[in-house]
Amino acid sequence: MFTELRNDDDRGQVGIGTLIVFIAMVLVAAIAAGVLINTAGFLQSSAEETGQQSSEQVTNRLQVVSAVGVGISGNTVDEVEVTVKKAPGADNIDLGSTIAQWVDSSGSEDLTYDNTGPGQATYSVTSVQDDDGSIVTDGSSSPVLNDPSDRATLEFNAHYIQENTDSGSGSGLSEGETATIRLNTQSGGTTTVRLVVPETLSGSSAVTL
Repeated sequence: MFTELRNDDDRGQVGIGTLIVFIAMVLVAAIAAGVLINTAGFLQSSAEETGQQSSEQVTNRLQVVSAVGVGISGNTVDEVEVTVKKAPGADNIDLGSTIAQWVDSSGSEDLTYDNTGPGQATYSVTSVQDDDGSIVTDGSSSPVLNDPSDRATLEFNAHYIQENTDSGSGSGLSEGETATIRLNTQSGGTTTVRLVVPETLSGSSAVTL
């Protein structure tokens, strides 16, 4: 009584079309997955690099052992000696690449290492304790702190530095005066040294700052 109508040609066309759409979706998904994987890898690499740099800024810094004022003339301190060592957990620190920013009432000045002695825009380094000869100060190479026991003294001439600032007075650090030295290592680690000259320098050849 009933006749079943079948169109095999139409059924084949629908099946092929579905297969094409399915393959296209798989290809799009594969491409999207590849892009996501590459992006995730890039973000992970950037995060690791940023984390490492942040960690170096915290750990790779100098630790101040002492700060002394010498070269006292009258009521002023002309020279400052800051003894430093590696901070706990720090890698090797190249003092030759360390920037020292001097700030006092006369102005500020960025100082770099010079083995010939402290000047208007430079500081010098002398070795205090160095078992393997890494703190080289003769100019043949850069002085490096590579052991926790290493000690080096950074020498600053306040008189010369002030001659290079805006005031140009070059009077040194007077009694009761304060100054700040910021030591910035190559990794970005910063150590701040605050210098406070005693209220009286009478009869002193050296004072603790």
